[in-house]
Amino acid sequence: MESSKETGCQAPEGPILCVNNCGFFGSAATMNMCSKCHKDMILKQEQAKLAATSIENIVNGGSGSSNKEPAVADAINLQAQSESAPALPTFDSSSSNQASEVKVKVGPNRCSTCRKRVGLTGFSCRCGNLYCADHRYSDKHECSYDYRTAARDAISKANPVIKAEKLDKI
Repeated sequence: MESSKETGCQAPEGPILCVNNCGFFGSAATMNMCSKCHKDMILKQEQAKLAATSIENIVNGGSGSSNKEPAVADAINLQAQSESAPALPTFDSSSSNQASEVKVKVGPNRCSTCRKRVGLTGFSCRCGNLYCADHRYSDKHECSYDYRTAARDAISKANPVIKAEKLDKI
C-alpha cells in the first residue's frame, strides 16, 4: 500500500461491471464498458457520422467533403451490410446488356456420355466435360484432349537442351 501512495497510482477497489448491465466486467479504458459493448458503441457512432456526412453530401451536392471520408464510409457500409444481410444485386440500364450475355446454368450436373446425374461426385476431364465414375477415363469416353502432345510439351519444358561452347584445341 505504501508503494501505491509513493507512485501516485490508485489500485481499483474491485471489479467494475459494464455500464450497459450486460453482466461482463468493464474497464476505465473502455469507459466502464465491456469490450463488446464498447465496440458496438463505436460502430454506432461511426454509422451516425456516416449518415450525417451522406445527408450533407446530398444537400450540398457532394462538394463539401474530403476524398478520404467517403472511402472510410464505403468500407463501413460494406462491413455493416455483410453483417446484417447479403447484398441484393442492382441492375441499371447499362448493365442489362451485360446480364443477357452471362450464361445461365441449366439444371443439375450430368455425365456428358450417359446423361446420368453426378452432382458433386462428377469427374471433370481435361477435354472440358463432366463424367460419371464409369466414363471418367479417357478411353471410356470419346476424349478430344491430346495427352501425348501435352506430355511431350511438358517434358521438353522440364528438360531444356544445354550445349556447351566448343573449346579450342591446345
